Amino acid sequence: MSITDCDAHFFGGNNMYQCILSDIDGTLLTDDHHMSPKTRDAIKSLDIPFLPVSARSPEGIYPILKENDIVCPMICFSGGLILDEKGQVLYENGMNYNQTEEVITFIKEKKFDCTINIYALHDWLVEDKEDPRVLREERIVKAEAQKGTLSSLDPSRKIHKLLCMCNPLYTKEIERSLKDRFPHCSIACSSDILIEIMNEGVTKADAINHLCDYYSINKQDIVAFGDNYNDIEMISEFKNSFAMANGEEEIKKLATYVTADNNHNGVAFGLKKYLPKYII
Repeated sequence: MSITDCDAHFFGGNNMYQCILSDIDGTLLTDDHHMSPKTRDAIKSLDIPFLPVSARSPEGIYPILKENDIVCPMICFSGGLILDEKGQVLYENGMNYNQTEEVITFIKEKKFDCTINIYALHDWLVEDKEDPRVLREERIVKAEAQKGTLSSLDPSRKIHKLLCMCNPLYTKEIERSLKDRFPHCSIACSSDILIEIMNEGVTKADAINHLCDYYSINKQDIVAFGDNYNDIEMISEFKNSFAMANGEEEIKKLATYVTADNNHNGVAFGLKKYLPKYII
């Protein structure tokens, strides 16, 4: 469904469910990073709003929406930022300069096998633009990184996310070390090579709660789809939740339902099988 005037009244009405929320990678998109025609058609036929909820930056989400002719608010950076359908900030929770510097210093001192990405709203900074891991991410999200470091940013800026692109052999080890050293940060793997580091309290579920407050939505009327560890809070907190068949086992155990995998129209299958009256 195209949302062209997504203000508070749009989320009201007499529907049993008021909003469909979906993770992007491994959920909404296939493994080749495209939305299938069946999934696109199912979303566009909804008579209630649809919102992506992703670890991606806004620049990594806009190309998907444009390609599929969808206009809607979005939750970015695993809950660190909410933008309305016009790109205006509705909510943000970011690390300050000193916090971010401390995390980066620790990663470099430990010489972890990873490359650090800094995200501050629309800025994506990397030290080496030719790093193969950065180039791979650019191809996936259809956005371009900027060469720079934390010092390139105004110290007053909020840092919405640090992303460690890791050697998959050491991802779990790096994640454990980061969680031990920075227990108050929100840290989660979003794939076997990616570790997301956000400010304290940042989760997809927390952002959804802020979204519900802003638009006066009853959170029990939310339907959520996800697949990975950074979806845990979202899947476990909302009673109408779907895990993808390709998802982590922990996610599938927490979800209300398990739908088909992301390569076989899992979001569309879940919507049509369990919410048929909301598919036109």
